Amino acid sequence: MRGYIRTIEDLERLYYSAEGARYIAKADAPVLSTTTGVYKPIYGAQVWRQLNQADNAFGLLPKVPWIRSGWRVITARASSSVTGGVAENGAIPDSIKPSFQEVSTKPKTVAHVFNVSEVQQFLAKESNDDAIGDLEFMRGYMAIEHKEQIDRMLLTDVDTLAGNNFESIDRVVSSYSEVSDATIGLDAGDADIYSIDRDTAASWADAYVNHNSGTDRALTDELIRTLLQNVYTNGGHPTLFLTGYDTYSAIQGLYNDQARYNQPMAQFKVKVGVNGVETAEGTQVGINVATLYGIPIFTDPHVPKDTISRLYLLDTSNPENFDIPRLCFKVAKPTQYFEAGMSSGDPFGINKLADEGMYRTMGELICTFFAAQGKIRDLM
Repeated sequence: MRGYIRTIEDLERLYYSAEGARYIAKADAPVLSTTTGVYKPIYGAQVWRQLNQADNAFGLLPKVPWIRSGWRVITARASSSVTGGVAENGAIPDSIKPSFQEVSTKPKTVAHVFNVSEVQQFLAKESNDDAIGDLEFMRGYMAIEHKEQIDRMLLTDVDTLAGNNFESIDRVVSSYSEVSDATIGLDAGDADIYSIDRDTAASWADAYVNHNSGTDRALTDELIRTLLQNVYTNGGHPTLFLTGYDTYSAIQGLYNDQARYNQPMAQFKVKVGVNGVETAEGTQVGINVATLYGIPIFTDPHVPKDTISRLYLLDTSNPENFDIPRLCFKVAKPTQYFEAGMSSGDPFGINKLADEGMYRTMGELICTFFAAQGKIRDLM
């Protein structure tokens, strides 16, 4: 090949022609994204949660201040029979009285704490490194986590005792029939609440529970109407349905493909605030929600499931105009945020070179009228 190249043109023909390619030995060493030390992804400060952290049940309950820790209930009528008629010139009847009972509970405290080291705070906030998890980020995240954890407490299954957590709607909306049916699998004491025994016999403290002895069945319009019938018969003034997305979809399937003159499922405008669910008055403000037989339906991902989520019919009204509604969340101390550590100039308080934050809420779920609450369980 050396004798073949005599001029620069010969050299060009060698390197730029197909003939010259025969003389070039191939030995690639490309720089790829997988080459050690040449590529590092930058993740950035944004974090997409892969979780549904809704807190709808907590938002739907009326919030009232904790004025006192007890309340009295009338557990039986003054007379179980029809009485009061007096014969002409007859004697005045004997006096009668209803049965009274005292119920009380103390507020509970729920707290969630997070900690960020001084080094991590520096790397995430001041250095040019790709880092997250500083105090500001954790403060925002834990505010959401605190509310979601309260929501999960409020929607814990009846078979889980509340302990130091807030009581749950599923435990409020329980009854002796749910406990006494062995096929459901509740243990003695599971449904007891506010020191009220629900294990011995049906009583004034029973909510209406429509179950199928632990065997799941399809949701039907008849089940829904039976739920409404019993809650109304017990004296309830139901204000909302609460269920999961799966059962909500099943409800839509019951009615959306049917042409009816009196459509059970419709849209309605409501307001949701510290007083719970209220219908919009005057100027139409609020949010559009689906209604079932005139009662708004709300969903929450934490509602307990059998095969699909249970369906609650809740009475958060206050027709007696007492100081608390029939079902509410009593607040002893509202949610507050506390912080200590390096950023606040007091590392000695937590004995760490770090920052520590805490969200705290004090209160309890309170029900003053159990029979006005209802649920359907054992659904598929």
